[in-house]
Amino acid sequence: MIALEDPPGFIVQTEAQKAASYNGFRIEHGRDGGWLCYASTTAKGEIWIAGVSKTGPWLLSIDHAAVAAELGQPPISPHVGPGAEAFVFETLGDLYNAVDRVYRLGVSLPDAPLARFRNATAGLPRTTEAERLVVQRVGQNIFREALLAYWGGRCPLTGITDSALLRASHIVPWAECEDKQRLDVHNGLLLSALWDAAFDAGLVTFADDGTVLATPNLSNAGATALNISASAKLGGLTAGHRENLQKHRARWLIACHEQ
Repeated sequence: MIALEDPPGFIVQTEAQKAASYNGFRIEHGRDGGWLCYASTTAKGEIWIAGVSKTGPWLLSIDHAAVAAELGQPPISPHVGPGAEAFVFETLGDLYNAVDRVYRLGVSLPDAPLARFRNATAGLPRTTEAERLVVQRVGQNIFREALLAYWGGRCPLTGITDSALLRASHIVPWAECEDKQRLDVHNGLLLSALWDAAFDAGLVTFADDGTVLATPNLSNAGATALNISASAKLGGLTAGHRENLQKHRARWLIACHEQ
């Protein structure tokens, strides 16, 4: 059993507040034993931070189960803390990185972008094609913002972080989805412009393990420009991504058979 500093001393309180506030959790919700609770106006859910001592280790508890599942590290076992899962970090830098990831996930996981889309379009008409295009643009902007948050503003294949060179790539196209899937970050990849064009055209796709698959339609010059031979696997794929990629690969297979 981990022994927390309870009640938290001045340094633990100060460091916890700084870690939370710096990463988007600026609302203080008091204390639960040695745990200090924080919330955000934009990210769903609450977090709790605790310290074993003023020099760490540091603990982070999360009440959003979907966020906890995608944080990328094993939770403390047996379970501790007031949230759904708790995690331990040796340094403040590690804690800051984790809280930043929790915030990004909290604003980007499927229910949050969908809620923002519904609020933004509640009063917009959808009778004419022009009106439907306006609604679509709102949704695509929200989807892009969510993908930028989810992927940390970085193309996972090229490492490009220039926002102007990044595209929000739907795996299953917008026209073939209902609103829930359209705004689901697991139906999207944040790709650099050239990779997005190749993916959208069905010239490349990805296996369940993230391996790049190129169709016969991709020219040698295109493969060279994409640097496919040296491309790393696409990391960070969830079960939701893989389910949608199966549909994208079905299109890829059709393209291969048409050769």
